[in-house]
Amino acid sequence: MTSTKIPRRSLVLGAGAAVGASLLPMRSFGQAKEIKLGQTMPYSGPASAYGTIGKVEQAYFRMINDGGGINGRMINLVSVDDGYSPPKAVEQVRKLVEQEQVLALFQTLGTPSNSAIHKYVNARKVPHLFVATGATKWNDPKNFPWTFGLNLSYQTEGEIYAQYLLKNKPNAKIAVLYQNDDYGKDVLAGVKQVLKGDKAKMIVAEQTYEVTDPTIDSQILTLKASGADTFINITTPKFAAQAVRKVPDSGWKPLHLLNNVGASVGSVLTPAGLDKSVGLVTVNYYKDANDPQWKDDPAMLKWRGFMGKYYRDGDVADASNIYGVLAAELMVQVLKQCGNDLSRDNIRKQAESLKNFRSELLLPGITVNTSPTDHAPIEQAQLARFDGKQWVLFGEVLGGAQ
Repeated sequence: MTSTKIPRRSLVLGAGAAVGASLLPMRSFGQAKEIKLGQTMPYSGPASAYGTIGKVEQAYFRMINDGGGINGRMINLVSVDDGYSPPKAVEQVRKLVEQEQVLALFQTLGTPSNSAIHKYVNARKVPHLFVATGATKWNDPKNFPWTFGLNLSYQTEGEIYAQYLLKNKPNAKIAVLYQNDDYGKDVLAGVKQVLKGDKAKMIVAEQTYEVTDPTIDSQILTLKASGADTFINITTPKFAAQAVRKVPDSGWKPLHLLNNVGASVGSVLTPAGLDKSVGLVTVNYYKDANDPQWKDDPAMLKWRGFMGKYYRDGDVADASNIYGVLAAELMVQVLKQCGNDLSRDNIRKQAESLKNFRSELLLPGITVNTSPTDHAPIEQAQLARFDGKQWVLFGEVLGGAQ
Protein backbone atom coordinates (compact mmCIF):
# COMPACT_ATOMS: atom_id res chain seq x y z
CA MET A 1 0.00 0.00 0.00
CA THR A 2 2.94 2.36 -0.32
CA SER A 3 4.38 4.32 -3.18
CA THR A 4 7.95 3.22 -2.53
CA LYS A 5 9.70 2.87 -5.90
CA ILE A 6 11.29 -0.52 -6.45
CA PRO A 7 14.89 -0.25 -7.66
CA ARG A 8 15.45 -1.78 -11.08
CA ARG A 9 18.02 -4.15 -9.60
CA SER A 10 15.41 -5.54 -7.19
CA LEU A 11 12.94 -6.05 -10.00
CA VAL A 12 15.50 -7.96 -12.01
CA LEU A 13 16.37 -9.99 -8.92
CA GLY A 14 12.73 -10.86 -8.33
CA ALA A 15 12.18 -11.95 -11.94
CA GLY A 16 15.46 -13.82 -12.24
CA ALA A 17 14.80 -15.68 -9.03
CA ALA A 18 12.01 -17.57 -10.75
CA VAL A 19 14.55 -19.17 -13.10
CA GLY A 20 17.23 -19.90 -10.53
CA ALA A 21 14.82 -21.19 -7.90
CA SER A 22 13.17 -23.58 -10.35
CA LEU A 23 16.41 -25.60 -10.40
CA LEU A 24 16.20 -26.33 -6.67
CA PRO A 25 14.85 -29.68 -5.42
CA MET A 26 11.41 -29.45 -3.86
CA ARG A 27 10.01 -31.29 -0.84
CA SER A 28 7.20 -33.77 -1.18
CA PHE A 29 4.55 -31.71 0.58
CA GLY A 30 2.00 -34.51 0.66
CA GLN A 31 4.16 -36.57 3.03
CA ALA A 32 4.97 -33.69 5.38
CA LYS A 33 3.98 -33.99 9.03
CA GLU A 34 3.39 -30.27 9.26
CA ILE A 35 1.79 -27.68 7.01
CA LYS A 36 4.37 -24.94 6.58
CA LEU A 37 2.99 -21.58 5.43
CA GLY A 38 4.99 -18.42 4.77
CA GLN A 39 4.09 -14.80 5.32
CA THR A 40 5.62 -11.33 5.21
CA MET A 41 4.22 -8.63 7.49
CA PRO A 42 5.18 -5.00 8.24
CA TYR A 43 6.25 -5.60 11.83
CA SER A 44 8.36 -2.46 11.41
CA GLY A 45 8.12 0.62 9.22
CA PRO A 46 5.30 3.02 8.34
CA ALA A 47 2.56 0.36 8.31
CA SER A 48 3.58 -1.43 11.51
CA ALA A 49 0.04 -0.99 12.89
CA TYR A 50 -0.86 -3.93 10.64
CA GLY A 51 1.68 -6.21 12.36
CA THR A 52 -1.02 -7.37 14.74
CA ILE A 53 -2.61 -9.25 11.81
CA GLY A 54 0.36 -11.60 11.60
CA LYS A 55 0.41 -12.05 15.36
CA VAL A 56 -3.29 -12.89 15.65
CA GLU A 57 -3.02 -15.35 12.76
CA GLN A 58 -0.13 -17.16 14.44
CA ALA A 59 -2.23 -17.27 17.62
CA TYR A 60 -5.20 -18.71 15.72
CA PHE A 61 -3.09 -21.47 14.21
CA ARG A 62 -1.75 -22.29 17.70
CA MET A 63 -5.36 -22.79 18.76
CA ILE A 64 -5.99 -25.06 15.76
CA ASN A 65 -2.84 -27.05 16.58
CA ASP A 66 -3.95 -27.43 20.20
CA GLY A 67 -7.11 -29.02 18.84
CA GLY A 68 -5.19 -31.58 16.79
CA GLY A 69 -4.29 -29.52 13.71
CA ILE A 70 -5.65 -30.24 10.24
CA ASN A 71 -6.08 -33.97 9.57
CA GLY A 72 -3.43 -34.57 12.22
CA ARG A 73 -0.93 -32.12 10.74
CA MET A 74 0.24 -29.06 12.64
CA ILE A 75 0.22 -25.65 10.93
CA ASN A 76 3.55 -23.82 11.05
CA LEU A 77 3.22 -20.19 9.95
CA VAL A 78 6.64 -18.67 9.32
CA SER A 79 5.89 -14.95 9.61
CA VAL A 80 8.73 -12.51 8.86
CA ASP A 81 9.16 -8.75 8.74
CA ASP A 82 9.44 -6.92 5.41
CA GLY A 83 9.25 -3.39 6.88
CA TYR A 84 6.59 -2.55 4.26
CA SER A 85 9.46 -2.42 1.73
CA PRO A 86 9.08 -4.12 -1.68
CA PRO A 87 12.79 -5.02 -2.08
CA LYS A 88 12.77 -6.52 1.42
CA ALA A 89 9.59 -8.45 0.60
CA VAL A 90 11.30 -9.95 -2.48
CA GLU A 91 14.26 -11.03 -0.34
CA GLN A 92 12.10 -12.51 2.41
CA VAL A 93 9.74 -14.35 0.07
CA ARG A 94 12.65 -15.92 -1.79
CA LYS A 95 13.93 -17.23 1.54
CA LEU A 96 10.50 -18.57 2.46
CA VAL A 97 10.10 -20.35 -0.88
CA GLU A 98 13.65 -21.52 -1.57
CA GLN A 99 15.09 -22.09 1.90
CA GLU A 100 12.08 -22.67 4.16
CA GLN A 101 10.30 -24.42 1.28
CA VAL A 102 6.87 -23.34 2.45
CA LEU A 103 3.85 -25.08 0.97
CA ALA A 104 2.08 -21.78 0.33
CA LEU A 105 2.19 -18.08 1.08
CA PHE A 106 -0.64 -16.76 3.23
CA GLN A 107 -1.73 -13.16 3.83
CA THR A 108 1.41 -11.39 2.62
CA LEU A 109 0.49 -7.79 3.37
CA GLY A 110 0.59 -4.63 1.28
CA THR A 111 -0.05 -3.73 -2.34
CA PRO A 112 3.56 -2.80 -3.26
CA SER A 113 5.08 -5.77 -1.44
CA ASN A 114 2.74 -8.21 -3.16
CA SER A 115 3.30 -6.46 -6.50
CA ALA A 116 7.03 -7.04 -6.10
CA ILE A 117 6.61 -10.81 -5.60
CA HIS A 118 3.59 -11.32 -7.87
CA LYS A 119 5.40 -12.64 -10.97
CA TYR A 120 7.96 -14.62 -8.98
CA VAL A 121 5.49 -16.68 -6.93
CA ASN A 122 3.34 -17.38 -9.98
CA ALA A 123 6.37 -18.47 -12.01
CA ARG A 124 7.30 -20.79 -9.11
CA LYS A 125 3.69 -22.02 -8.90
CA VAL A 126 3.47 -21.25 -5.19
CA PRO A 127 -0.07 -20.68 -3.86
CA HIS A 128 -0.27 -16.98 -2.99
CA LEU A 129 -3.37 -17.03 -0.84
CA PHE A 130 -5.69 -14.37 0.51
CA VAL A 131 -3.26 -11.47 0.23
CA ALA A 132 -3.89 -8.69 2.74
CA THR A 133 -4.63 -5.94 0.25
CA GLY A 134 -7.68 -5.05 -1.80
CA ALA A 135 -6.01 -4.21 -5.12
CA THR A 136 -8.15 -5.30 -8.06
CA LYS A 137 -5.22 -7.02 -9.76
CA TRP A 138 -5.17 -9.94 -7.31
CA ASN A 139 -8.26 -11.22 -9.10
CA ASP A 140 -6.59 -12.09 -12.41
CA PRO A 141 -6.59 -15.90 -12.57
CA LYS A 142 -5.90 -15.94 -16.31
CA ASN A 143 -2.49 -14.26 -15.92
CA PHE A 144 -1.74 -14.98 -12.25
CA PRO A 145 -3.48 -18.29 -11.45
CA TRP A 146 -1.71 -18.79 -8.09
CA THR A 147 -2.73 -15.47 -6.49
CA PHE A 148 -5.96 -14.93 -4.53
CA GLY A 149 -7.26 -11.74 -2.93
CA LEU A 150 -9.27 -11.50 0.27
CA ASN A 151 -10.23 -7.92 1.08
CA LEU A 152 -13.17 -6.23 -0.53
CA SER A 153 -11.55 -4.82 -3.66
CA TYR A 154 -10.48 -1.21 -3.37
CA GLN A 155 -12.23 -0.41 -6.63
CA THR A 156 -15.51 -1.87 -5.39
CA GLU A 157 -15.15 0.14 -2.19
CA GLY A 158 -14.70 3.34 -4.20
CA GLU A 159 -17.76 2.48 -6.28
CA ILE A 160 -19.86 2.03 -3.13
CA TYR A 161 -18.85 5.47 -1.81
CA ALA A 162 -19.66 7.14 -5.12
CA GLN A 163 -23.04 5.41 -5.37
CA TYR A 164 -23.84 6.53 -1.83
CA LEU A 165 -22.99 10.15 -2.69
CA LEU A 166 -25.00 10.13 -5.91
CA LYS A 167 -28.03 8.95 -4.00
CA ASN A 168 -27.65 11.01 -0.82
CA LYS A 169 -25.60 14.08 -1.78
CA PRO A 170 -25.85 14.48 -5.58
CA ASN A 171 -24.53 18.05 -5.51
CA ALA A 172 -21.49 17.23 -3.41
CA LYS A 173 -18.19 19.02 -4.01
CA ILE A 174 -15.68 16.24 -3.40
CA ALA A 175 -12.05 16.47 -2.31
CA VAL A 176 -9.91 13.32 -2.39
CA LEU A 177 -6.71 12.43 -0.53
CA TYR A 178 -5.06 9.20 -1.61
CA GLN A 179 -1.84 7.26 -1.19
CA ASN A 180 0.23 7.62 -4.35
CA ASP A 181 0.36 3.97 -5.38
CA ASP A 182 -1.80 1.16 -6.77
CA TYR A 183 -3.84 1.02 -3.57
CA GLY A 184 -4.80 4.69 -3.54
CA LYS A 185 -5.35 4.84 -7.28
CA ASP A 186 -7.53 1.73 -7.17
CA VAL A 187 -10.03 3.24 -4.71
CA LEU A 188 -10.08 6.50 -6.67
CA ALA A 189 -10.64 4.56 -9.91
CA GLY A 190 -13.73 3.02 -8.32
CA VAL A 191 -15.04 6.46 -7.38
CA LYS A 192 -14.45 7.74 -10.92
CA GLN A 193 -16.01 4.63 -12.46
CA VAL A 194 -19.32 5.85 -11.01
CA LEU A 195 -18.74 9.62 -11.17
CA LYS A 196 -18.14 9.94 -14.90
CA GLY A 197 -19.49 12.21 -17.62
CA ASP A 198 -21.14 15.27 -16.08
CA LYS A 199 -20.78 13.73 -12.63
CA ALA A 200 -16.98 13.88 -12.88
CA LYS A 201 -17.26 17.60 -12.04
CA MET A 202 -18.28 16.62 -8.50
CA ILE A 203 -14.58 15.99 -7.76
CA VAL A 204 -13.13 19.47 -7.25
CA ALA A 205 -9.72 18.63 -5.75
CA GLU A 206 -7.26 15.76 -5.44
CA GLN A 207 -4.12 15.44 -3.32
CA THR A 208 -1.66 12.57 -2.93
CA TYR A 209 0.86 11.65 -0.26
CA GLU A 210 3.86 9.33 -0.11
CA VAL A 211 4.09 6.72 2.61
CA THR A 212 7.44 8.26 3.61
CA ASP A 213 5.85 11.68 4.24
CA PRO A 214 5.89 12.70 7.92
CA THR A 215 2.41 14.26 7.80
CA ILE A 216 -0.44 15.08 5.44
CA ASP A 217 -1.29 18.43 7.07
CA SER A 218 -0.47 20.52 3.99
CA GLN A 219 -2.61 18.30 1.77
CA ILE A 220 -5.58 18.68 4.13
CA LEU A 221 -5.26 22.47 4.09
CA THR A 222 -5.08 22.49 0.29
CA LEU A 223 -8.19 20.33 0.02
CA LYS A 224 -10.04 22.51 2.52
CA ALA A 225 -9.19 25.59 0.41
CA SER A 226 -10.90 23.99 -2.61
CA GLY A 227 -14.30 24.68 -1.05
CA ALA A 228 -15.20 20.98 -0.98
CA ASP A 229 -18.00 19.90 1.35
CA THR A 230 -17.22 16.17 1.04
CA PHE A 231 -13.91 14.43 1.75
CA ILE A 232 -12.96 10.95 0.53
CA ASN A 233 -10.00 9.84 2.64
CA ILE A 234 -7.99 6.98 1.10
CA THR A 235 -5.24 6.38 3.67
CA THR A 236 -3.56 3.71 5.79
CA PRO A 237 -3.76 3.90 9.63
CA LYS A 238 -0.93 6.36 10.40
CA PHE A 239 -2.19 8.93 7.90
CA ALA A 240 -5.85 8.17 8.52
CA ALA A 241 -5.39 9.13 12.19
CA GLN A 242 -3.61 12.33 11.16
CA ALA A 243 -6.39 13.26 8.74
CA VAL A 244 -9.23 12.48 11.16
CA ARG A 245 -7.56 14.83 13.65
CA LYS A 246 -6.48 17.56 11.23
CA VAL A 247 -9.77 18.02 9.37
CA PRO A 248 -11.79 19.34 12.35
CA ASP A 249 -8.74 21.08 13.84
CA SER A 250 -8.44 23.10 10.63
CA GLY A 251 -12.06 24.22 10.88
CA TRP A 252 -13.13 22.14 7.88
CA LYS A 253 -16.44 20.30 8.35
CA PRO A 254 -17.01 18.08 5.31
CA LEU A 255 -18.89 14.80 5.07
CA HIS A 256 -15.86 12.57 5.72
CA LEU A 257 -15.72 9.14 4.05
CA LEU A 258 -12.84 7.05 5.41
CA ASN A 259 -11.70 3.92 3.59
CA ASN A 260 -11.97 0.58 5.37
CA VAL A 261 -8.22 -0.04 5.80
CA GLY A 262 -7.95 3.13 7.88
CA ALA A 263 -11.15 2.77 9.89
CA SER A 264 -10.04 0.83 12.97
CA VAL A 265 -11.44 2.25 16.21
CA GLY A 266 -8.43 0.99 18.14
CA SER A 267 -5.51 1.98 15.92
CA VAL A 268 -6.95 5.05 14.14
CA LEU A 269 -10.00 6.70 15.69
CA THR A 270 -8.95 6.41 19.33
CA PRO A 271 -5.52 8.04 18.85
CA ALA A 272 -7.08 10.65 16.52
CA GLY A 273 -9.80 11.45 19.06
CA LEU A 274 -13.20 9.77 19.20
CA ASP A 275 -14.88 13.18 19.45
CA LYS A 276 -13.23 14.20 16.16
CA SER A 277 -14.40 10.95 14.53
CA VAL A 278 -18.15 11.48 14.95
CA GLY A 279 -19.99 11.31 11.63
CA LEU A 280 -17.29 9.48 9.66
CA VAL A 281 -18.64 7.05 7.06
CA THR A 282 -16.91 3.84 5.96
CA VAL A 283 -17.73 0.37 4.64
CA ASN A 284 -17.29 -2.92 6.44
CA TYR A 285 -17.80 -6.58 5.67
CA TYR A 286 -17.01 -8.14 9.03
CA LYS A 287 -18.28 -7.56 12.55
CA ASP A 288 -16.87 -4.83 14.78
CA ALA A 289 -15.98 -5.72 18.37
CA ASN A 290 -16.90 -2.16 19.40
CA ASP A 291 -20.47 -2.49 18.12
CA PRO A 292 -22.86 -3.32 21.00
CA GLN A 293 -25.17 -5.25 18.69
CA TRP A 294 -22.55 -8.03 18.66
CA LYS A 295 -22.04 -7.98 22.45
CA ASP A 296 -23.72 -11.37 22.92
CA ASP A 297 -23.16 -12.67 19.41
CA PRO A 298 -21.90 -16.29 19.68
CA ALA A 299 -19.15 -15.77 17.09
CA MET A 300 -17.88 -12.64 18.82
CA LEU A 301 -18.01 -14.28 22.25
CA LYS A 302 -15.94 -17.12 20.81
CA TRP A 303 -13.50 -14.61 19.28
CA ARG A 304 -13.13 -12.77 22.59
CA GLY A 305 -12.49 -16.06 24.35
CA PHE A 306 -9.82 -16.90 21.77
CA MET A 307 -8.18 -13.48 22.22
CA GLY A 308 -8.15 -13.87 26.01
CA LYS A 309 -6.46 -17.27 25.82
CA TYR A 310 -4.17 -17.05 22.80
CA TYR A 311 -3.47 -13.36 22.17
CA ARG A 312 -3.79 -11.43 25.42
CA ASP A 313 -1.58 -8.61 24.15
CA GLY A 314 -3.92 -8.01 21.23
CA ASP A 315 -6.27 -5.01 21.31
CA VAL A 316 -9.89 -6.17 21.12
CA ALA A 317 -10.81 -2.70 19.84
CA ASP A 318 -8.55 -3.12 16.80
CA ALA A 319 -10.54 -4.37 13.81
CA SER A 320 -7.38 -5.92 12.38
CA ASN A 321 -7.60 -8.65 15.01
CA ILE A 322 -10.99 -9.73 13.69
CA TYR A 323 -9.83 -9.46 10.09
CA GLY A 324 -6.81 -11.68 10.82
CA VAL A 325 -8.95 -14.40 12.37
CA LEU A 326 -11.35 -14.22 9.42
CA ALA A 327 -8.42 -14.77 7.04
CA ALA A 328 -7.07 -17.63 9.14
CA GLU A 329 -10.48 -19.30 9.18
CA LEU A 330 -10.53 -19.18 5.40
CA MET A 331 -7.04 -20.72 5.21
CA VAL A 332 -8.10 -23.51 7.56
CA GLN A 333 -11.16 -24.19 5.40
CA VAL A 334 -8.99 -24.57 2.31
CA LEU A 335 -6.62 -26.94 4.14
CA LYS A 336 -9.56 -29.02 5.40
CA GLN A 337 -10.88 -29.31 1.86
CA CYS A 338 -7.47 -30.56 0.73
CA GLY A 339 -7.78 -33.72 2.80
CA ASN A 340 -4.53 -35.66 2.54
CA ASP A 341 -3.56 -34.18 -0.82
CA LEU A 342 -1.34 -31.29 0.20
CA SER A 343 0.10 -30.70 -3.23
CA ARG A 344 0.33 -27.10 -4.37
CA ASP A 345 -1.99 -27.93 -7.26
CA ASN A 346 -4.67 -29.14 -4.87
CA ILE A 347 -4.20 -26.14 -2.59
CA ARG A 348 -4.98 -23.90 -5.56
CA LYS A 349 -7.88 -26.10 -6.65
CA GLN A 350 -9.48 -25.96 -3.20
CA ALA A 351 -8.90 -22.20 -2.91
CA GLU A 352 -10.87 -21.92 -6.16
CA SER A 353 -13.68 -24.07 -4.77
CA LEU A 354 -15.11 -22.04 -1.90
CA LYS A 355 -18.89 -22.11 -2.25
CA ASN A 356 -21.02 -19.92 0.01
CA PHE A 357 -18.49 -20.33 2.81
CA ARG A 358 -19.78 -18.45 5.80
CA SER A 359 -17.55 -17.21 8.58
CA GLU A 360 -19.71 -16.02 11.43
CA LEU A 361 -17.35 -13.05 11.74
CA LEU A 362 -18.68 -11.73 8.41
CA LEU A 363 -21.67 -9.41 8.44
CA PRO A 364 -25.03 -11.11 7.86
CA GLY A 365 -25.72 -11.65 4.17
CA ILE A 366 -22.07 -11.81 3.12
CA THR A 367 -20.57 -15.12 2.01
CA VAL A 368 -17.28 -16.21 0.46
CA ASN A 369 -17.22 -17.59 -3.08
CA THR A 370 -14.40 -18.38 -5.49
CA SER A 371 -14.03 -20.22 -8.79
CA PRO A 372 -11.30 -20.85 -11.38
CA THR A 373 -12.31 -17.56 -12.98
CA ASP A 374 -12.92 -15.59 -9.76
CA HIS A 375 -10.15 -15.19 -7.17
CA ALA A 376 -11.94 -12.44 -5.20
CA PRO A 377 -13.56 -14.13 -2.17
CA ILE A 378 -15.41 -11.07 -0.79
CA GLU A 379 -17.35 -8.74 -3.08
CA GLN A 380 -19.94 -7.13 -0.78
CA ALA A 381 -19.97 -4.66 2.10
CA GLN A 382 -22.25 -2.44 4.17
CA LEU A 383 -21.95 1.25 4.98
CA ALA A 384 -21.38 2.34 8.57
CA ARG A 385 -21.32 5.69 10.41
CA PHE A 386 -19.26 6.43 13.55
CA ASP A 387 -21.35 7.75 16.46
CA GLY A 388 -18.50 8.57 18.85
CA LYS A 389 -18.27 5.08 20.33
CA GLN A 390 -18.65 2.60 17.51
CA TRP A 391 -19.45 2.15 13.83
CA VAL A 392 -23.20 1.88 13.29
CA LEU A 393 -24.21 -0.07 10.21
CA PHE A 394 -26.88 1.38 7.92
CA GLY A 395 -28.45 0.59 4.57
CA GLU A 396 -28.28 -2.71 2.73
CA VAL A 397 -25.39 -5.01 1.84
CA LEU A 398 -23.96 -3.54 -1.36
CA GLY A 399 -21.72 -4.65 -4.23
CA GLY A 400 -19.83 -2.60 -6.79
CA ALA A 401 -21.30 -0.86 -9.81
CA GLN A 402 -22.42 -3.30 -12.50
